[in-house]
Amino acid sequence: MFIEVNDAVKEYGQGENKIHALDHASLGIEEGEICVILGPSGSGKSTLLNMLGGLDSLDSGSVRVGDTELTGLGKKELTEYRRRDIGVVFQSYNLIAELNVKENIRVVKDISGDGALDIDELIEELGLKKHAAAFPAELSGGQQQRCAIGRALVKNPKLLLCDELTGALDSSSSRDVLKMLEKMNEKYHTTIVIITHNEGIAAMSDRIIRIHDGKVRQNITNKRIKVEELDI
Repeated sequence: MFIEVNDAVKEYGQGENKIHALDHASLGIEEGEICVILGPSGSGKSTLLNMLGGLDSLDSGSVRVGDTELTGLGKKELTEYRRRDIGVVFQSYNLIAELNVKENIRVVKDISGDGALDIDELIEELGLKKHAAAFPAELSGGQQQRCAIGRALVKNPKLLLCDELTGALDSSSSRDVLKMLEKMNEKYHTTIVIITHNEGIAAMSDRIIRIHDGKVRQNITNKRIKVEELDI
């Protein structure tokens, strides 16, 4: 398994206010898969994503991504792990308003290693060639999200984490963004984890994981269909 989470526990608060964000959760994801993690608000999806991205630490249990055992890593080591191996796409695009599309993507390329992708080629793959000099305010929501995906992908990460990336988009723009992830997975074999409450997205995945009350209720392989066939 490329990703292994074993008996993961994460709690917030104390006494009667204690919340079990992850409650002895275990799961595995193979390299190169598109994995969709489903669950209602408060189920532990975002906490799990933060653990995979090295943004937070477990109270107990373990998380391994590729050759990196995250459990017990210090702040400096986690920063290097995120810089080297992880791309993250959020529902809020988090683009820099003063920079155009190409510059927003270059910001990450400039701090990446030798394996970074060619910016011009990536922008063309994203369907943003005509908008390379446009600023975020001049783009549609779908175009901004594709730029955010490009920024996350330019470092050629081992793992791309997507947090409700279609939550602010209409159906047409959502489909365009998901097609882009599908294309990037096929071209670069990037392992992609998408957390969402949208059941319709699950059919595009190789693996479906359902989480509820911090527990993994289901982890199954799926015969995925093309995004254009999704009912979203």
